[in-house]
Amino acid sequence: MQTSIEKNKAAVLRFNKEFIESGNMNSFKELIAEDVVNHSAPPGTPNGPDSMLYFLQNILRKGFPDMKVEILDQVGEGDRVTTRKAIYATHSGEFMGIPASNKKVVIHVIDIVRLRDGKYVEHWGMSNLADIVTQISAN
Repeated sequence: MQTSIEKNKAAVLRFNKEFIESGNMNSFKELIAEDVVNHSAPPGTPNGPDSMLYFLQNILRKGFPDMKVEILDQVGEGDRVTTRKAIYATHSGEFMGIPASNKKVVIHVIDIVRLRDGKYVEHWGMSNLADIVTQISAN
């Protein structure tokens, strides 16, 4: 029988594989609580599922539609899961005003997620997106 920590880690893995990698909206709806707070959202972004969805679908996926997620480390404690991951992708669409360069990138991410009943209720994230912008902007 899985412990609650193992179930939470499995939910985070599922979110990364089924939603971030594959764009499965049913998985998104099943794994994100209505009252989710995304502490990493840009200023002025409302909380709730839309704060998670907007960046991932309307910005990141449009610029990097072929994302593949590799989980490098995952640690669970209590109701939180910390994940270090690499997202491999090709810049084949516009990203933050930068036209497609077809450059291969690796987005390094560390996420902390608090879960309740198998759903994300809080998210904190750090990534190297500033470095990615520099890479795809260079000629």
